[in-house]
Amino acid sequence: MAIFSPLFRTSLAALGLAAATAVPAQAPSLAMLDRLEKGSWQLRERGKDVVLQTMCLGDARRMIQIEHPRSNCSRYIIEDKPNSVTVHYTCPGAGHGRTTIRSETNRLVQIDTQGIAEGRPFSQAIEARRTGGC
Repeated sequence: MAIFSPLFRTSLAALGLAAATAVPAQAPSLAMLDRLEKGSWQLRERGKDVVLQTMCLGDARRMIQIEHPRSNCSRYIIEDKPNSVTVHYTCPGAGHGRTTIRSETNRLVQIDTQGIAEGRPFSQAIEARRTGGC
């Protein structure tokens, strides 16, 4: 039987306790987007009356990639707060973007998005508002 010094035994015990109480890190959930009402949403450039797009929204995460709607993109969550999210995404062969969505209510959000789409830069400030069912 091996004999260990008291300091070594204490260190092992502390390490074991730390491992037993460690909580695995959880991935950000973008819960703010889950609280938005499903339905028909109109997107307008902030300060203008022209509707850029109307979308039937089941999953609000679609608003992250307005300029890359059909692309297979990877996402990196930069910020995940109760009333706002910021996500950087990269779409191989199609470009990339960074989008911040700030919730005013569960029927009104402000979207700031910028990046590169089809080789050209884009930058938009958008107000998205739920207008009814789909």
